[in-house]
Formats: sequence, structure tokens, C-alpha cells
Amino acid sequence: MKFIEDNPDGITRADIVVGIPSYNEASSISYPTQQADKGLKKYYSDKSAVIINCDNHSPDNTRQAFMTTETTAPKIYISTEEGVTGKGNNVRNLLAKAVELSAQAVVLIDADLRSITPLWIRNLGEPLFEQYQFVAPLYVRHKYDGPITNSIAYPLTRALYGRRVRQPIGGDYGFSGELAKIFLETDAWSDSISSFGIDIWMTTTSVRNHVAVVQAFMGRPKVHKIKDILEDSDTLFSNVISTIFELMCKYETFWRDVKWSRPTAVFGFGVGDVEVPPPVNVDVRLLSQKFQSGTLEQWDKYKILLSPENIHKLEEVTELSPEGFEFPTGLWAKILFDFAVAYKNRVLGPEELISTLKPLFHGRILSFVLESQAMNTQQVEEYIEDQCLQFEKAKPYLLERWFA
Repeated sequence: MKFIEDNPDGITRADIVVGIPSYNEASSISYPTQQADKGLKKYYSDKSAVIINCDNHSPDNTRQAFMTTETTAPKIYISTEEGVTGKGNNVRNLLAKAVELSAQAVVLIDADLRSITPLWIRNLGEPLFEQYQFVAPLYVRHKYDGPITNSIAYPLTRALYGRRVRQPIGGDYGFSGELAKIFLETDAWSDSISSFGIDIWMTTTSVRNHVAVVQAFMGRPKVHKIKDILEDSDTLFSNVISTIFELMCKYETFWRDVKWSRPTAVFGFGVGDVEVPPPVNVDVRLLSQKFQSGTLEQWDKYKILLSPENIHKLEEVTELSPEGFEFPTGLWAKILFDFAVAYKNRVLGPEELISTLKPLFHGRILSFVLESQAMNTQQVEEYIEDQCLQFEKAKPYLLERWFA
């Protein structure tokens, strides 16, 4: 695995590594770097540490911004070769470097974080020096932030693999040096995983390998570059869904025997830490337009991809008025299962298949927004938990279709 490296202090070993993947983050990378350094100094002064920026050869001077940020901990800059992009490729370089440094613990944080505190480094890292090997983040988010997580990644992976990991694509993680080796040796790798599919890949691979998983309560809402629901990049959506479906194909003998789900322990929860997350604006009218126009355009494909019962129910949904619109969770779960089966059987090419899912995703988000308008954060969490249970109850439908 080739990467460009700048290691001015000649670091050859580290007990704990903080990795910051980036691409064109010169304006934002200094802040999380400084907070990571404070966390290492405050909580890990007895351990050797290094902060690593794993970059995509950013042309905006991300490297200079990172290396000139004042820190107590030494820093290393590593990068993919020019022209090679993708968060997954950055993380893979970080894995290789962490193994080379014989790191016991690796903490991964986003380069655009605005809400990170030194406590995040403790909460993501400390469990790794105990009995845990993978640490997923748990933070309060606005009810409309993270629509792919809430409507697809969390309920689907929970139903498949039987573990409740609330933020399976959260972006900030901790993992042990031993798990870094397992990640590197895993033969499941693809273009999607090389990009934004890396987060769901790490979470799924950890659960699949029966490693000890814990969630870390971060104490503050995640504040970063919030994407509008309708502006969520097609690449992000495609990468996450492709990776979920790919791993379903690879791990079918594992998830076929999983029934229901079990909770995942939470580390670092403290009374009084909860803050109100920043608002996320949603254009309901535009969501409705995108659902209606998209389903009309793709209808012939839906008749091929969906079961007769589901196409009939979807037809009823499309006929609802905007004021009374509802896209039932049970139908949404079965439609996702239909798409997974179509992906496995290559009914359409992967890119075409996933672009065909997008209008239905807009419809499901519209339904979620309308149903949750009057709900507070806690009520929305209860709503999402109920949604997940409906996915788990619908799993026999998946098994019947998948293994037919």
C-alpha cells in the first residue's frame, strides 16, 4: 500500500493514534487537531501518542494547515497519491500506519468537526484500553440530521446483524490495534468502501467478527458541515447503500441466523451533558415533488424490482395528498429488502439500482418529517426504535425472498 509520508519527528511507535481523514479541509482541520491534542495531553499523558492527518493529496494546503497547527503531541502527515481520493482510502492508509506503529488504540475523527472537545478523545479511546475493540459514537443529533442513518443504515444493519449501534455511519470511531489488523486483512473491499462506504464497513465488519463493541456518549451534539437532506451527495447515498448490499451478499450465512437484536453498552454517559443540537431545515414541498416526479419516472423499474404486493401498496402511497402523506415503515422495510434481493441477483446494474431507490428514500424522509414535526428529540428516538422493531419483524420476508 503506497502513501506519501511526512514524519518530521521520526515517530516509529505509539500507544494511541488519533487519525483525521481529510480532503480540502485547510480551513477546518486545525480546530479538531488542537482539541485532539488537548485530549491526548489531559487523558493519555502516560502513553506515547501521535496525531495523523490521512489526506487525499488536497490541493488547498490541508497539509500545511495541519502540520503548522501547534500541538504537544507529534504529528504525521500521510496521503494517497495524487488523483486517488476517498475517505476509505485515507482510512486504509491510517490502518497500515497504525499497525506499523504497533498502536494499541486508534481514534478516528472528522476533519470538519466544530463541536469536538478533549472529552471526545477520552470517550472514543479509553474503552480500547479496557476490554473493547470497536467504539462507535453516540451523540444527540437534530431529528432531521442523518436521514440515511435514521431511515436505512441503523434499522437495516440492526435487523441484519442483531446489534443496536445507533450511529453506524457516524464518522468518529475508536478501534484497537488488533482490529486494525483484522480490517486490513479483510478481503471485502470495493470502490464504495474506498469512498464513503468505509464507516458502515467498519461497523459491520466489527459486528461480523464478534469483537467487543461499545458506544461512546460524546456529551455534545455533532456539529459539522451539515448537508441538506436534498443535497445529500449522490455519492454518499450510493456508497453507503452499495456497501450495505455488498456486505449482505458476503455475510449472508451470518445474518440469516440472526433473530432480533440486543443492546450495545454505552460508555461515558453523564447527567447534564445533553445539549440542544443545531437546527436542520427541510423543504417539505420539494421532498414531495422529488418523490412524485421520481416515482413516476422510475415506475416501470419498480414493477420489476418490487413484489406485486409492495408495488400495489406503493401505488396507494403515491396517490396520497401531500397533507395526508404517509409512507409506512413496514412497507419501507420490505422495499429495501426487495432492492437488496435485486442487488444480489443483478436485476439492474448497481448504480442504476441505487439511483432508482432515491425517489423512494425522499418519500420515506417526507413521511418521517411529517410524522415527527411535533416530536421532541426523545420522542423521535422512540419513533426510530419502533421503526427498527418493524424492520426486525419484517426480516422473515427478506429471508424468504433472499434464499428462494
